[in-house]
Amino acid sequence: MSPLLAVEGVSKRYDGLKALDGCTLSLLNGQITGLIGPNGAGKTTLLNLMTGLVRPDTGTVSFQGKNITAAAPHHLARLGLARTFQIVRELGSLTVLENLLLTPPAQSGEGVIASLLKRRKWWAQEHENALKARQLLERIGLWKLADQASAGLSGGQKKLLDLARTLLLEPKLILLDEPGAGVSPPLKQEIVRVVRELKSEGVAFGLVEHDMHLIAALCDRVHVLAEGRLLLSGSFEEVTRDKRVVEAYLGIAA
Repeated sequence: MSPLLAVEGVSKRYDGLKALDGCTLSLLNGQITGLIGPNGAGKTTLLNLMTGLVRPDTGTVSFQGKNITAAAPHHLARLGLARTFQIVRELGSLTVLENLLLTPPAQSGEGVIASLLKRRKWWAQEHENALKARQLLERIGLWKLADQASAGLSGGQKKLLDLARTLLLEPKLILLDEPGAGVSPPLKQEIVRVVRELKSEGVAFGLVEHDMHLIAALCDRVHVLAEGRLLLSGSFEEVTRDKRVVEAYLGIAA
């Protein structure tokens, strides 16, 4: 199976500190791929490289066979590569529904001329976006909170809102940054349910996560990073049995 996203020999330094050191790995179409490793392994830097927030010093990143190493995040979103964040930055003064309605790109009403001269097209697009937003909020269980200020959501509800915002971009691949961090067990199970449903509909995922129960529940394949390099790839059972993984996490020889 050809990779949906491929990282080839990427390296990145910050003031002499090597965050990534010739890292090479891939994410496959139709799969949920976990990215795990101890603190300082390079997971966050790798996620930022994949989504255009940071450029590597060396190496390349490709998506659907196209080199995206120098592409901006908004361009990647239009190509079908989206992400969530560990700390969700919702627009707290806006309602949950309004946060979603701001997401779709290239809205006709954003331009002065289009909003004045193409009102019918503008209203039709607004109606379509509102319908999609409602369907997504119903799907993730937040429709009953649609008219409430998003600042009042719990941590888990904000993670679901962040995921819903990416879905309005109609992505082929979603990179999730610590979706389980600070989330209650019931809402964590809701996130698992939604991600599994989306996978069954053809959406691929990359998952950076410290919660091994979540990795085990979701991932088809797991990449283990250590000291900025790929240490091991395999199923969850395979990588957690490997002595090198135990050593990397615990700092002792198994």
